[in-house]
Amino acid sequence: MSSPLLALGKQKLPLRVAQTSVRYAGRQESGADPRNDIIRRALYPSNIRNRASPVGTWRPDVGRRLQRAIPSAQAHETIERAWFLHQRHVRRARMAELERKFESVQTAMETLRHVAPALYAEANKEEDPRARSSAEMELLKKLKGPEKKAVEARIRGLFPRELRIPTDTPPRNGWTYEFAPVAHPT
Repeated sequence: MSSPLLALGKQKLPLRVAQTSVRYAGRQESGADPRNDIIRRALYPSNIRNRASPVGTWRPDVGRRLQRAIPSAQAHETIERAWFLHQRHVRRARMAELERKFESVQTAMETLRHVAPALYAEANKEEDPRARSSAEMELLKKLKGPEKKAVEARIRGLFPRELRIPTDTPPRNGWTYEFAPVAHPT
């Protein structure tokens, strides 16, 4: 089975020998104003791999600096254990705060159950958001177009979709004076 792809896989491709920038390979210097080229080179340094980049994309001395800062594996493991210990303390503090909030909500619900059982039942009533009452079904038969879509898309208990998000500036096309929200039967 001789395939050109198999032949390419066995062939060794030459490595790039010249240290030329790939970014500026096809670009010629503009003779009129060198300021654009100077700004471009300052903002986007070349990716030649023979010197450290000012933006930190390639730094050959990182290994030596790490070795100088953390001389032994034991010191590195100690720092790692300390970091994991710190993360554990933060995680436990966060979990304790969540447990405190949960206990507070449970206490409030128990108080509501003893003080106002009707409100407690209303707050904990499970309802199917897709279920429609007979009044809503009659209203849906009469509505057409966007009004019908608004009633069908509205899910009880959620923020109404027809309300606009409050902004600091008025809309460009002004106020819609003829807007009237769709009356939802309860």
